[in-house]
Amino acid sequence: MSNAPHPITREVLARLEACPDPRLRQVMTSLVRHLHDFVRDVAPGEDEWRAAVDFLTATGQRCDDRRQEFILLSDTLGVTMLVDALAHPKPPGATESTIFGPFYAGEQPTSPLGAAIARGEPGAALVRVAGRVRTVDGAPVAGATVEVWQAAPNGLYDTQDPAQPRGNLRGTFRPGDDGAYAFRTLLPAPYPIPDDGPVGQLLRATGRHPFRPAHIHFLAHAPGYERLVTHAFLAGSEYLDSDTVFGVKPSLVVAPAPDPETGEPTLAFDLVLSPRRAPTG
Repeated sequence: MSNAPHPITREVLARLEACPDPRLRQVMTSLVRHLHDFVRDVAPGEDEWRAAVDFLTATGQRCDDRRQEFILLSDTLGVTMLVDALAHPKPPGATESTIFGPFYAGEQPTSPLGAAIARGEPGAALVRVAGRVRTVDGAPVAGATVEVWQAAPNGLYDTQDPAQPRGNLRGTFRPGDDGAYAFRTLLPAPYPIPDDGPVGQLLRATGRHPFRPAHIHFLAHAPGYERLVTHAFLAGSEYLDSDTVFGVKPSLVVAPAPDPETGEPTLAFDLVLSPRRAPTG
C-alpha cells in the first residue's frame, strides 16, 4: 500500500478544512485518515463492507433503555479502557480506574454504614467490604460518597433479572469524618457479558469468551477530587487473566481475610482519590 493519500481521501480532508469547530475538525480529520487507511489496507469487497454496515446497524438495533450494545462493543475491543487510561491519569498511590460498564442504575438511596446491600436473599452468606476514602498521603477525604453495584451469584444484575428486586446488590454510602466506609454483600461470581447480540457473535467468530472475573463496582466522588470509577476484583477468580473487557489491573485484585478484631471475612479496599485537575485550554 502506497503511503500517499488516495485522491478521494485528499478531497474529503480538503472539505473538512472548512469545519468551524477546531476540535471537531481535528477529530474528523484523524478519523477520515485512519478509516481510509484501514480500507486501503484491508481492501474489503462490497459484500464484506455491506456485512460491516449490517453489523453496526444490528448493534444499534440491539440498544434500548436497559442495554447498550455499542458500549459492549467498545468494551470488548479494548477501546473503553484505552479512553479511560488517557482521560484519567493517576498520580502514584491513587486507586486505579477501570471501565464504568453498562449496568450502573443511578445513585441509590443512602444506606447506613455497614448495611447489607443484598435484598431478598435470606440466609445468604455475606462478606464485609470495608476501607477508607483517603488521599495518597493517607488523609481522610471529607464529604465523600461511595456508590457500589454488582451482579448476583447467578451472573445477572437486578436490571437484567426480573426475579431480583430493584436495587438488589446496589448501595450508596456516606463515610464519616475518618473516611471509613463499610457494607455487607454476597461474594461476587464471574459472569458473561450479554452475548446474545452482535457483540457476542463477534466474540465467537474471533474465538473469544464473553466472561468477566468476579468483581464489585465502585464510584467514589468528593468535592475537590477527581471522580473515581473502579472495581474490586476477587483474588483467585477465573478469567482474571482474560477479562473480556480488559478491565483487570493487578492493584485492584483483593482477597477476603478475617477482620483482625471480629474475625469476620472482609474485603479490604481503600479508595484513594486524586485532587481535581485544573481545567485546560
